Amino acid sequence: MTSTPLTTPDELAAVLDVVTVLDVRYAVGGPPGEEAFRQGHVPGARYVDLDTDLADPPGKGGRHPLPHEERFEVAMRRAGVSHDRPVVVYDDWQGRAAARAWWLLRHHGHRDVRVLDGGWSAWQAAGQPLETGPTAPRDGDFTVATDKAMPVVEADRVPAVGVLIDARAPERYAGETEPLDPVAGHIPGAVNVPTTANLDEHGRFRPAEQLQEVYAAVGARPGADVAAYCGSGVTAAHDLLAMELAGITAALYPGSWSGWITDPDRPVERSQG
Repeated sequence: MTSTPLTTPDELAAVLDVVTVLDVRYAVGGPPGEEAFRQGHVPGARYVDLDTDLADPPGKGGRHPLPHEERFEVAMRRAGVSHDRPVVVYDDWQGRAAARAWWLLRHHGHRDVRVLDGGWSAWQAAGQPLETGPTAPRDGDFTVATDKAMPVVEADRVPAVGVLIDARAPERYAGETEPLDPVAGHIPGAVNVPTTANLDEHGRFRPAEQLQEVYAAVGARPGADVAAYCGSGVTAAHDLLAMELAGITAALYPGSWSGWITDPDRPVERSQG
């Protein structure tokens, strides 16, 4: 595989016997992806549930708070993750759920994690084999690291971030509509880079040079103080992955919009039409 955070179907197919593959298929408001997993998945893959394995229950931390370390460690071990074995994650949501798994594994100390670019649809389009039914993997030995590898920013420091990026769709950023949270708008001073800006017409990540241009347009460049948020802290990881491809280190605001608005004293901004 390549040295980037991404891998292709052909690259993955060539190393299936020496990597751990995690299926993180997810639909907003829909049923868990486990049934789709049973109907067909990358051979040897293990299903990981975003709501229960990659997040804590909703609350003051938003709709998808970061999972408690013990919850995440148990889930990753159950999925067969070990530190000495590379991990590839994929979904059917153009990398948005897979990016959350990528970020969490990297954050907690796994050094070799990739996202399958294009996800399940790219695997199928490439004519790669599939497997059906449940899997019963051997437990892994993954242990969360004490020193976290990926930066995080909490609500009290969010207003001071140099370039604060909102990864939601433009109409949600503007406050024109809000289908998921009780308050519409965005954090004052935030700029909008929706996750769709990271992708080409095939639903795969744009080349690094194009991503550099996308993020430079809002002031996010290597060395800048950058953080990203979204609705619940999940799809912001898609922007973080895109920025890593572009050579930009950025922090995650885990609570994101759904966490920000739990405090009525925090300001809200809406774009003027």
